[in-house]
Amino acid sequence: MRTPLPRTDLDLRSRRRRRWLAAGGILAGIGLIMLYALRSPSPVGHFTSAASQDRFLAAYDRAMADMPRPDRTLDLRTSYGVVRVYHFAGADPAAVPLLLLPGRVSASPVWADNMPALLGVRGLYTIDLLGEPGMSIQSRPITSAEDHARWLHEVLLALPESEVHLFGMSIGGWTAINLAVRQPEKIASVIVLDPIMTFNNLSVEAIVRTIPASVRWFPKAWRDGFASWTANGAPVEDVPVAVMIEAGMQAYALKLSAPVRITEEQLTALDIPVLAIIAGASRMHDSAEGAETARRLLEPGEVKVYPDASHAINGEHPGEIAADISGFLGRIEQ
Repeated sequence: MRTPLPRTDLDLRSRRRRRWLAAGGILAGIGLIMLYALRSPSPVGHFTSAASQDRFLAAYDRAMADMPRPDRTLDLRTSYGVVRVYHFAGADPAAVPLLLLPGRVSASPVWADNMPALLGVRGLYTIDLLGEPGMSIQSRPITSAEDHARWLHEVLLALPESEVHLFGMSIGGWTAINLAVRQPEKIASVIVLDPIMTFNNLSVEAIVRTIPASVRWFPKAWRDGFASWTANGAPVEDVPVAVMIEAGMQAYALKLSAPVRITEEQLTALDIPVLAIIAGASRMHDSAEGAETARRLLEPGEVKVYPDASHAINGEHPGEIAADISGFLGRIEQ
């Protein structure tokens, strides 16, 4: 049994996690280049060796220690592989749960800073995205936006609740909207946290900076430099979730189609309530342009801009995010 850390140490670790890109938006644009930089014969995502997988799994377990203990762990079979899902009981067991989708090259532990406040709102599911480093196991190629939507739709169908609220950060936000515009069954609402390729394109600088971060055999410092850049210069700390993400970047060969920009026609046709929370200082895209597009096209929809937030917004503003989500859900569920 681990000896509990003093409160000051816990606070320090929390602040360090927030400064790090644990948001899971850490490498939001990496998939646009990694498909070409890391070609291999396998058509599905995989760990490059048993040793590298062992290293990642050890880091994953250590990062999960910062999460609450799930009351259920599910491995749900889909047409594209087995998807790992965790359930956490919340303050209101009768409320429609939130299903949390992390960013690229990350997994469920990136939500550690958000869990206490969100669990005060309602029950939660977290998911390890299929085809990403984590506990989900891809078995069939995912080569289109339709494929991305299909496997997640099958996950929702396997859950016992009649509907869920989707909450995705970075590429997880794109994944949620991509499903909603194609197969909206069982989706009560969608909440997106600084999503990429949803309301506008990635910035040119973001795409260029992914190149050195996308190659496993390049120095770690190059990937750390990109991580710090996406967090607007915040230092990269050696904390459990950071170790997990670094292990995944080095150990896992990603085999996914790049996210295709959600069209204005698709957004206009979407009749599910959407809350878009935009990081006003995000370097991944033009935040003002994205917020304007979201306000213009989302109906019904709400748009919030956090002016000083970087793409690591989830770790920077966990309490404010939970409060905005609680208010949004209260309004649409009246």
